[in-house]
Amino acid sequence: MEIDDILASVDHGDISSPESTALDHQLLTRFWVAERSVPELLPWPGRLMDRMMERVRQQIETIEDLAAASSEYTSTTTTGQGASTNTSTSTSTSTATLKLSILQTDLSRTQYLLRSLLRQRLSKLTKHSMHYLLLSTATPHAPAPPPSSASSFASESKQIQPEDSIPTPLNPPPPHCPLSASEIAFLHTHQTLLARHFGSSFLSSFPPQLRRLDDNAGGTSMLQGPDAKEAVFVRCLAEEVGIVAPPEPGDGIEEEVVGGTMRMGDVWVVRWEAVRGAWERGDVEIL
Repeated sequence: MEIDDILASVDHGDISSPESTALDHQLLTRFWVAERSVPELLPWPGRLMDRMMERVRQQIETIEDLAAASSEYTSTTTTGQGASTNTSTSTSTSTATLKLSILQTDLSRTQYLLRSLLRQRLSKLTKHSMHYLLLSTATPHAPAPPPSSASSFASESKQIQPEDSIPTPLNPPPPHCPLSASEIAFLHTHQTLLARHFGSSFLSSFPPQLRRLDDNAGGTSMLQGPDAKEAVFVRCLAEEVGIVAPPEPGDGIEEEVVGGTMRMGDVWVVRWEAVRGAWERGDVEIL
């Protein structure tokens, strides 16, 4: 069963059921491990995160209600009604305290996973900000159109500023974009402020045609993306999974090359680009 099928089966159920909660915690943990291990940003799991945030909200409300009820019960109980009453009050208070402690521990575990996941994604976003910002446009990594003539270039280049190279994201984002709407808004604001800072610090002293942050003159692009050749640990979850190596540009090979076959339960160290498709299908698990 693929990950999308698992998510779809949970979506139609009650998110407060123990089975749905346990499965979502497992999926969140697996996605957190994968996000920390792979070099590039993974597609945002919108439905999973919506369910987890709703559970966090409900659990916080439950903890607050229990804490308020326990405090009110303790304050209205008198201590001068005999030993049996004191014992009953003490038992009830201990039970409520234990329940609150368990709920708070479980909430802290979920909040840790969510915070760590978001921090990891923010780290990747800020490291390759322009790369991911272009993924939220219609044509990622498209070069700027050339000027029609030398005179028009001279007139337009006087107005070129670093923030002019910041593309405007689409709303809604294109299907290939791995970012959420909040991440796109953050990234656009972050990159715009960074471009203005660069412009006021040193780029304003450059020639106008050298102020763009997405320049690709001379066949060398300024944009740096994540290295998909980094190695990752994977475990095979399907009967067979082929390790597919994409063709290298300029080596004369135009077809993907199968570098080996994993069997169910095998743990390999492979390049991320060779198992990206298998991970998206749910055939392998990142360790």
